[in-house]
Amino acid sequence: MVCALGAAVCFGTATVLQAIAARAAADTGGGGEAALLLRAVRQWRYLAGLGLDGLGFLLQIAALRSLPIYVVGAALAASLAVTAVTASRLLRVRLSSLEWSAVGVVCAGLAMLGLASGTEGHEDGSAALRWAMLGAALAVLLLGAVAGRLPERSRALLLGLGAGFGFGVVEVTVRLIDSLAPSALFTNPAAYALLIGGGAAFLLLTSALQRGSVTTPTAGMVIGETIGPAAVGVVWLGDRTREGLAWLAVLGFAVAVAGALALARFGEAPVERGPVEELPATKA
Repeated sequence: MVCALGAAVCFGTATVLQAIAARAAADTGGGGEAALLLRAVRQWRYLAGLGLDGLGFLLQIAALRSLPIYVVGAALAASLAVTAVTASRLLRVRLSSLEWSAVGVVCAGLAMLGLASGTEGHEDGSAALRWAMLGAALAVLLLGAVAGRLPERSRALLLGLGAGFGFGVVEVTVRLIDSLAPSALFTNPAAYALLIGGGAAFLLLTSALQRGSVTTPTAGMVIGETIGPAAVGVVWLGDRTREGLAWLAVLGFAVAVAGALALARFGEAPVERGPVEELPATKA
């Protein structure tokens, strides 16, 4: 659980640091997105954010190798709470009483999950599941192509859901890779699913946040990266709760995800758009 919470802290803090760097880069000159990115990567805050992203990914892998997927997914969704609290300090984004309550709800949900969760399931997953994950990763790419033809709001929601499914593929495939030997990786469909799913998720979320409101795609992402992978872990990988505490795990999962959805506007860092500030995409 420490690794899962550590990953959430890393991802949530990285979002704010990269937001500060992006703001500073936007204030120091014009140019397109490429020029903005080049100026941002020269700043220590942006580089620190990338470093935290890398550390968060390693902690996520460690957590997925020792905890049920439903626990890790809920903890990663809680990175939005970390982003919100950090932004209130560093970016002076004022949280409403409702949003502070949502932060508390997330913490309460994670506490319930921590009490109820059992150990990681010991089932390795079938060959069919590995190929299914590769198919799911390719479907995420197809979903992005279809979403680009839809109206604004539907497109943002579908792109966010697609990004969540892609991040969910990553969560599941980490459990399906049982050897890092090159010969084993090259013949394991899960390894390709991890790369395709993660890359597609990042592209879809970036596209969603560029084209629509922040809240809609981020909410879709939270739903997509939590519910599906949790179900796969329970049904096919043997994830279980402590004896007699299944109800508490279900309640904690629902509470944590609901709290994260209430903080969905913090899925993107604030930019200068007038009186309303919105929070670059948090990572899953």
